[in-house]
Amino acid sequence: MKYDNIIAIDPDREKSGVAFLKPSIRQIEVSNLAFPALLDYLQYAKEKAGVAKETLVVVVEAGWMVRKSNFHEAQGCRAEKIAKDVGANHEAGRKIIEMCKHYRIEVVQHPPLIKCWKGKDRKITHEELVSFTGLIGRTNQDARDAALLAWSFANLPIRVKV
Repeated sequence: MKYDNIIAIDPDREKSGVAFLKPSIRQIEVSNLAFPALLDYLQYAKEKAGVAKETLVVVVEAGWMVRKSNFHEAQGCRAEKIAKDVGANHEAGRKIIEMCKHYRIEVVQHPPLIKCWKGKDRKITHEELVSFTGLIGRTNQDARDAALLAWSFANLPIRVKV
């Protein structure tokens, strides 16, 4: 199904990466929102889409759908901290999904996209994202991941010109 509005979220325990995409005009906006602000934003987006009689879907990156999620070489205390952070991020994602259902917003759990980019750990760089979205302004990794998720979910073309 094609949607008028797509909100993609890369969940994080502190501030989640959030991307809003209007696929018909390829308009994309990214931000990082703490959990309470994200919930306010979701309610606002639902209300705005309802008034405009447009469809809305929220796509949440669901890292817990991956069988193995500890692709790091850390050991000891550092490995424990990474595992704790990953678990907290997964829980944030589950809570976002739960709240979307509570607000009666259509929500999709999406497994993480394949990392095939030029950045650290093969993550997408700002330059790569800008090359096919035309996004203006600075971005951090969570916002870029959310933008890429929205763009990919909308089946928009990805042609890197870096």
